[in-house]
This record gives sequence, structure tokens and C-alpha cells, in this order.
Amino acid sequence: MPLRALLSFAVLSIVFGGSARAQDSRINTNLGVGVTVPVNPTAALIGAGVNVVVGVGYNFDKHHSLVGQFMWSGLPLNQDALRPIRILANTRDISTSSNLFAVTGNYRYRIQGKVFGGYIIAGGGVYYRRVTLSRQVPVGIGTVCGPTWQWLGYACVSGIITDDQTLIRSGSTAFGGNAGVGFTIRINEEGYKFYVESRYHYAPTKNIATQIIPITLGFSW
Repeated sequence: MPLRALLSFAVLSIVFGGSARAQDSRINTNLGVGVTVPVNPTAALIGAGVNVVVGVGYNFDKHHSLVGQFMWSGLPLNQDALRPIRILANTRDISTSSNLFAVTGNYRYRIQGKVFGGYIIAGGGVYYRRVTLSRQVPVGIGTVCGPTWQWLGYACVSGIITDDQTLIRSGSTAFGGNAGVGFTIRINEEGYKFYVESRYHYAPTKNIATQIIPITLGFSW
């Protein structure tokens, strides 16, 4: 459902963004996909994932713009992080799903030549991290609370999971920020461009902060 909503949002943004651009050259839109690289402490638990970004904004002039964006990024738990869960559940037939959703408002400063260009971008917004277990895993009293359990949303005190908890999903919402750089190649005279972007995102989500660097390739108008 989240991916379906994201794709629907992307299509609507492109359609309405393109229509608005035809009437007002100050409207900008973008759509990209790429690879998300985690940064510690997130990298200790998460492997590289996939991201999708869609955005619509306004160009004040040829240099200054505001861009609103929606990003989804998969955050797959690595095998080492899964080990304590599988040991406690006494089975390898268990998996997790971690996803990050972000809605951000960003300022972009752009320099564009005849063909090649570049920009810096920074902003902030709301980040929502959702983690789901494929099955319930009862955690008994006295279980040591390592980073994996914290990522899953278990409550801990003095290094021990509090009470006898059983979770199958958890979520954490936090305000965060981002900053990065991008490079563009103009495709035609109408202003369509191919872009490559690297951006750092930080959100102080519950228990363990989410820190990632999405490397995104896409098209902007």
C-alpha cells in the first residue's frame, strides 16, 4: 500500500507538474530512483536499499528554488542484525521489513550552463520509520536489549528489555534535516534534465537515529 500510494503520488505530480509548467516556467518537478547507503549507527544494522523520490517546487529565478519532496527508502536489516531474533525464535524462517518515508521542504541553489549544471540543496521535514516482523517473537523478561531490539521498537531500561514484550510492528516519527549536492545534464531546450544527486538525511527516530545517504538518478523539469 505505501508503494502504491507513492507511485500514484509520483504520477499525479508529473501530470499536474507538467501541466503547470506548460503554463508557468517557474514550476519545477523531479522524479528519481537510486540506492540508499546507511551511515552509522544505522549502518551497523542496515544494508544498502532502494529509494524513490518525487518532488514539485517553484523557481524564484534561475538560481533560487523551493522544492517539496516525498521520499521512500527501503532499509533492509542485515544478517548479523537478524541473528539474535532468529536465535530467540529458534528458527531461520523469520524476516523483517524496514521502510523510511519522508516529506521535506528544501531550498535549492542552482548553476546551469548550456549543457552541464550543478546545485546544492538543503531542507527539513517529517521522517517516519516503520519496522515490521514477519511473525511475532515473544521476548522474555531479562532479555539483553541490543541494537536490533531497539531498532524494532522494544523498550529497554539499563540494557534489559522491559517486561515481557511481543511486537510485530512499530513506527517512529521525527523531524529531521538533509543536505546534499547534485549534477545535471540538459537534455533539450525546454529545460528537461538528467540529474545525479547525493544527499545526507538525519532524523532522531526512536532508540536509534536514522542516518542515510540516498544516491539518486532521475529526471527534472
